[in-house]
Amino acid sequence: MDLYHPEGATPLAPDDMLDLVATHIRTLAELNEWEQTNILRAEEWAFRRKRSVLTESFVKALHRKMFDRTWLWAGAYRKTDTNIGVPWYTIPIAVREACADATTWLERAVFELDEVAVRLHHRMVSIHPFPNGNGRHARLLADVLVAQRGAPRFTWGRTSLQVAGKPRRAYLDALRAADAGSFQPLLGFARS
Repeated sequence: MDLYHPEGATPLAPDDMLDLVATHIRTLAELNEWEQTNILRAEEWAFRRKRSVLTESFVKALHRKMFDRTWLWAGAYRKTDTNIGVPWYTIPIAVREACADATTWLERAVFELDEVAVRLHHRMVSIHPFPNGNGRHARLLADVLVAQRGAPRFTWGRTSLQVAGKPRRAYLDALRAADAGSFQPLLGFARS
């Protein structure tokens, strides 16, 4: 299968491509549609959660639920380095630290709920724990975190960020601003 990767997306390694469960898929559009169906099922599961989502086990379970009908490696951390993210062997520690930091930020009211969720989202994207689906996973994780505490889920530009265009560009620009320590653009985009 030949896949086009929009700007900012990490191409899948050839070995990861071999683990496609849905072997009937031939195009990126078909893959995106198939994954989205899988993600909708995962959303139903995730939004019913009552226990904390700020654990490594939930982070992995959420990814698995989002992509288990698409990829054999769903819910498993990547085992190679990519063009973004921490070194692969540090992923478990980085994920646990991100969850612990978010827990502390909430317990000590360091940031408002939206900012905690957006900062967690940014950290997860920066860690890039999985071979694919990291942005969608991090956005859903942030959505579940705020919803669990009674706030509406984020809107993330009100469109798919899977395809190139103005919303994806605004999202990537907001992530880059967060990389530089400015979270306001990402906070604004999350609620746009």
